[in-house]
Amino acid sequence: MTWDFETDPDFQQKLDWADAFVRQEVEPLQFVLDSAYDVKNPLFQRLVRPLQAEVRRQKLWACHLEPELGGEGYGQVKLALLNEILGRARFAPVVFGAQAPDSGNAEILARFGTHEQKERFLKPLLANEIVSAFSMTEPQGGSDPTQFQTTAVADGDDWVINGEKWFISSGPFAAFHIVMAITDPEAKPVNRLSMLLVPADTPGIETVRVASIAGHRTPSHSYFRYNNVRVPKDYMLGEPGQGFAVAQTRLGGGRVHHAMRTLGEAQKAFDMVCERVISRQAQGGRLGDRQMVQEKIADSWIEIEQFRLLLMRTAWRIDHYNDYMKVRRDIAAIKAQMPKLLHDVVARALHLHGAYGISDEMPFLSMIANSFVMGLADGPTEIHKVTVARQTLRTYTPSPDLFPAYSMLNKQAAADEKFRDVLEGLTLETAHT
Repeated sequence: MTWDFETDPDFQQKLDWADAFVRQEVEPLQFVLDSAYDVKNPLFQRLVRPLQAEVRRQKLWACHLEPELGGEGYGQVKLALLNEILGRARFAPVVFGAQAPDSGNAEILARFGTHEQKERFLKPLLANEIVSAFSMTEPQGGSDPTQFQTTAVADGDDWVINGEKWFISSGPFAAFHIVMAITDPEAKPVNRLSMLLVPADTPGIETVRVASIAGHRTPSHSYFRYNNVRVPKDYMLGEPGQGFAVAQTRLGGGRVHHAMRTLGEAQKAFDMVCERVISRQAQGGRLGDRQMVQEKIADSWIEIEQFRLLLMRTAWRIDHYNDYMKVRRDIAAIKAQMPKLLHDVVARALHLHGAYGISDEMPFLSMIANSFVMGLADGPTEIHKVTVARQTLRTYTPSPDLFPAYSMLNKQAAADEKFRDVLEGLTLETAHT
């Protein structure tokens, strides 16, 4: 068994290159471009395409995918190290070919798509010639699939889709949707849903409205209504009733990647506040020399390091088991913890910048808003805490007795029985002396 906290020197060189590249070339993009999904924008093509080409030359493009799909197949540990760097910049995931929801949709197509589906949808998606949408959540049920009402009914050689999907990322720009719909309403809840490919130009897709996310200039989350939308029967991904299984292909890895990038965003805020407190003079000394300030710096450093260790262990376990279900509790734990980490680290950074921290000249309010996004995306925090608790309690056995074996009385009785011969011998020796 090996246990190591060092990074391979060759990969560390790639990380060092990526860190400098993101800081110098990618971070400035968010100040001149509106959306990372608007791949047809001439300015996007002029500024982003050359950077993507450089990432490809460095063999860091779409690293979450296997080589046969155009990636590097680095595994989750290396992805964790890289994605922490990408978390510093809004446009970094698209520059490195790892932007959600496209990264997860690509994994679904790679695993469940037919040859024709891969040629039409996956190939241009991997090249970032197009973007896609994962059309799952619904307005009446949020992210709870048991409350979904969108249906896909077989009609000849087609599926006919009717229903509404809410808060669909990249919706206005997507070339196709992956839609989760009920195909067998009489089946058990886990077997009712299926996944269907739906080109965005299919007749019957209505955009009800598009919502903005705090801190983003361009509305990007769509409210779709599907009105008798027809797609061929062979546009299903996986088998009928496999919607949950297909979704887990993208959600397990996606949650880990979100956590990796969230860590990078928290580290960015921490770097900013550390520079602030050693630069700012107040009441005859540096802010950083005040004990109450030092406490805030210490709390943030400890929380970042704790989260990084949990995250890296989770990544290692995913690589080790190659089975997301065996790491379900770990993934749920980091998903539950990451919004709190980001919120708390950023809130301290904002506070220590004083009035400047709440101004629109600093990014902290946007970062705090993003902490709430992270607490809702891919399922609310409470759901993931329930998963952690359930997975944990399954490893324990209930006590058959009214008073448990760990009570002090029972422990005393067990100890007396364990050492009875020794204790009786001591008693006899005492009696003879």
